[in-house]
Amino acid sequence: MLRTDANGAIGLVELRQLQYFLKVARKEHVTQAAEELHVAQSAVSRQIHQLEQELGVDLFMQKGRNLYLTAVGQLFCSRVEAILKDLERAVNEVHEFLDPEQGEIRLGFPNSLGIHMIPSVVAEFRKLYPNVKFRFRQGTYPTLIRDVVSGEVDLAFISPFPENHDQVVGNVVLTEELVAILPNNHSLAGEQSIKLNQLKDEKFILFSKGYSLRPIVWQACQEAGFTPKIAFEGEETDTIRGLVAAGMGVSLLPEMALFQSFSLQPSRVRISEPKVTRTIGLIHRADEKLPLVAQSFRAFLLEYFGLQIDTPPSQ
Repeated sequence: MLRTDANGAIGLVELRQLQYFLKVARKEHVTQAAEELHVAQSAVSRQIHQLEQELGVDLFMQKGRNLYLTAVGQLFCSRVEAILKDLERAVNEVHEFLDPEQGEIRLGFPNSLGIHMIPSVVAEFRKLYPNVKFRFRQGTYPTLIRDVVSGEVDLAFISPFPENHDQVVGNVVLTEELVAILPNNHSLAGEQSIKLNQLKDEKFILFSKGYSLRPIVWQACQEAGFTPKIAFEGEETDTIRGLVAAGMGVSLLPEMALFQSFSLQPSRVRISEPKVTRTIGLIHRADEKLPLVAQSFRAFLLEYFGLQIDTPPSQ
């Protein structure tokens, strides 16, 4: 990779230097960066020093044992991240051109879909394309949006579906009902269905802030005429389900999150009023064409969920 300085001289910035620089910037420590790169610490230090000499600036400043980016280092880091992502895409496109059935799909999804839905759709897709690789990334609603926009993932399942977003487009693939989960000895545990306001005096176990299910449950409780009393907050479906089963409170979860079988299981009861649902969407970047293998996977998913393949994505 070439550069021209103010005097017109051309210097050489190597790809290895950029990779090492980015790793140190992320770890803020040369030794830890070297361990992850599986190279000697001295090799990393040497490449960083050579890069700073080529650029004629200090990219890092040292505080104790850690290295922190300087102002110009932060600017350079954002550019390097974009360059390496573009390079990775270019390499993947070449491989897909040679063999579209041996590419890699980078897929994001929330934790609640990882129990049943994601394994199911991936397994079905790999029956058709057994050599396709997947790179998975779990996240919350805001982190999944960010990962799609930044190009960290090609496609992401997300809930709720972002109806109006300038940078992502997609399709609603599923609308799922949420059910009440109760301790097995709860007085309502044997009911076929209940009204949500029958739980107004209960202690609730909810997802932490930032998780999309929390505002859905909160809004449903408000609609039912009460504000939920929060006893515990969690970040994993299994944690919430386990705490409810242990008698620590009640909650609402999607049916899809209740597939897995454990010895400690809560009771599930349908909610007749108000109906509590969530939309699940499949999104990608609005301004970028998907890689060939990701296009194939998207078409497969739309057909899998009973949608028209040529359905124009919502904007």
